[in-house]
Amino acid sequence: MLEKIQETAEFIRNKVPKVPEMAIILGTGLGELVNEIDINQEISYNEIPNFPVSTVEGHKGKLIFGKLGGKDVIAMQGRFHYYEGYNMKEVTFPIRVFQALAIKYLFVSNAAGGMNNSFDIGDIMLIEDHINLFPEHPLRGKNEERLGVRFPDMSNAYDKDLQLLAMKIAKDNDIKLQRGVYIGTQGPTFETPAEYEYFRRIGGDAVGMSTVPEVIVANHAKIKVMAFSIITDIGIIGKIVEVSHEEVQEAAKIAQPKMAFIIKEAIKQLN
Repeated sequence: MLEKIQETAEFIRNKVPKVPEMAIILGTGLGELVNEIDINQEISYNEIPNFPVSTVEGHKGKLIFGKLGGKDVIAMQGRFHYYEGYNMKEVTFPIRVFQALAIKYLFVSNAAGGMNNSFDIGDIMLIEDHINLFPEHPLRGKNEERLGVRFPDMSNAYDKDLQLLAMKIAKDNDIKLQRGVYIGTQGPTFETPAEYEYFRRIGGDAVGMSTVPEVIVANHAKIKVMAFSIITDIGIIGKIVEVSHEEVQEAAKIAQPKMAFIIKEAIKQLN
């Protein structure tokens, strides 16, 4: 595993003149944030040694290098999901590569179903914490001490200082920003009404099929995380309607400019 990580990191170092300190993962329907990036280089996933290839519609499968908010960034236009058949080591492999590249900050986005009664479709939720309901843990197996400790603390998995920064940016620019707990499940089915109610009762505000494995590994790697969900459907009894992947993508596209603005401003303000 370490050899593959180093091989991939070295490939990227040899491709780009300067490796950024900030990385972005763009979720379903959120790939348009790349339009905000002053791009100087793109690398398709299928060109990168050891990289999986995304199979999901709306995930283009490229590493984007350029400037956002005046800072050098690397963006994943498309991520990997457990439901695609990858194991957790494969799902989180890009985070290990970011660790080898000395990335300091990770910005994560996803599309999610909302269970909070105050949420509407198109809302942006700042993720404050998560509940992990995936059947496989990304740190399962023998621990490699060079990557992180055996039992990592998760009390600040979503960096509290970055949360405060996001909230300030939203308030200063009159952007409605919800806050809450994200529940990660394996998918690929959308939730049943009973599952939505269960997730709400155990403390969830939004639910999706990604993010949690990546954040766990980023935390293990001492990379600070800011994460957002765009609420693309509502899982509240009385408001639940049939939803399709295409409708999720469309709702995400409409909402993402505001999320993109917050991320861009946060990157601009970070040292």
